[in-house]
Amino acid sequence: MSIGNRPPPVRTDGRGPSDLRPVTLTLGVLKWAEGSCRIRVGDTEVLCAATIADRVPPHLRGKGTGWVTAEYAMLPRATAERTDRESVKGRVGGRTHEIQRLIGRSLRGVVDLAKLGERTLTVDCDVLQADGGTRCASITGGYVALAAALMTYGMERLIVGKVAAVSVGVVEGMALLDLDYAEDSRAEVDFNVVGTDAGTYVELQGTAEGRPFDRPMVDSLLDLANVGLARLFEAQGAALVTVRR
Repeated sequence: MSIGNRPPPVRTDGRGPSDLRPVTLTLGVLKWAEGSCRIRVGDTEVLCAATIADRVPPHLRGKGTGWVTAEYAMLPRATAERTDRESVKGRVGGRTHEIQRLIGRSLRGVVDLAKLGERTLTVDCDVLQADGGTRCASITGGYVALAAALMTYGMERLIVGKVAAVSVGVVEGMALLDLDYAEDSRAEVDFNVVGTDAGTYVELQGTAEGRPFDRPMVDSLLDLANVGLARLFEAQGAALVTVRR
């Protein structure tokens, strides 16, 4: 028997192991935001809006530098079962706080804060529908909203690179790119990779749900993530070509 003649594995949605879900980036979806983008990755959909304000947090006042921050939230019926809005609970949950900080860190890594001046860029990411990878979609779409805002207002020189995020994991012993919820929920190893188009990383977050993973597995998953990141950078660039300066 020749294993080389076996057909390539196909996932439930018809993708191969190294395929991204279909990605759509739609700009200008909000009338009032300086920059906005609705990103759809498979059945995950996030609305991203960028705001430019002529102020900075108190600890940066008078220092001549700017700031980039983010907020993240899920609509009550973004998931299969309704979840209460965190505003009703009166506090931001730990998961939400973690994701907000991650999005902010990711976007700050590709903006020249010193040249931004005393301005704050706030990127709001609201999950309209969740099917795995909402933080990755928020970072990828959030960058497009932020870049569109800076480009629209003649500040594209402040953008020093692209940033995007993608998940990789091991499901039933097979390395997969861009996990949906069903895959993520049964993954033996799950990684979120945030990277720039310069080949650097903002965050590598990996977890083993079963047996611990070794260095060769990490390297192979990073290689797979890099394939996905390259495709996301291409999609971001194609979307931003349409911005009116």
